[in-house]
Amino acid sequence: MPKQTVQNILEVGIASYILPGQSESGDRYIVKQFDEGALIGVIDGLGHGNEAAIAAKAAVKVLEQFAHEPTISLIRRAHETLRSTRGVVMSIARFNISENTMTWSSVGNVEGVLFRADRNTVPNREIVLLRAGVVGYQLPQLYASVHPISPGDTLIFATDGIRSGFYDSISAQDVPQKLADKICAQSIKKNDDALVLVVRYLGRKL
Repeated sequence: MPKQTVQNILEVGIASYILPGQSESGDRYIVKQFDEGALIGVIDGLGHGNEAAIAAKAAVKVLEQFAHEPTISLIRRAHETLRSTRGVVMSIARFNISENTMTWSSVGNVEGVLFRADRNTVPNREIVLLRAGVVGYQLPQLYASVHPISPGDTLIFATDGIRSGFYDSISAQDVPQKLADKICAQSIKKNDDALVLVVRYLGRKL
């Protein structure tokens, strides 16, 4: 079968905060579409400032280059690349549009939640399993979970500059950019860089 090009399968919203006095953030994101779907991720360089940004940007570069690979393989690649840096924590998700599935993996404390568009779905949200560790320094036993997804489902990743459990007080019905802005406004700590990435899955557009 010929490959089918992915076009506009996602709607994305991004909100961020940089600590005053810093020239760039150590929190980065990736949204990379490819023939079979898309790779989504949020990366948090340890600490803040220039060294954190260097580590986070190196991780993004690896993820972009090998975005088509499984999530666990991507984390291992990033781990080898980042050994000379201070390291990062990350959560990543891979959408497969032919199967309507999402596979996600996490190392560290980048929180993630998947909200179901159909409120009658049980459970109506999924929480990514966080495993302690640092990519580039010490990996935990890596784990990937696969979830069926439907058009309208919404994935949110947030770094630890956002208060834990931010998803308990929001409605995922808002458009992604409005939702990202709202989370950042309501739950930001202001003692660290922060980033919120909201991705709504639209499915295949023929």
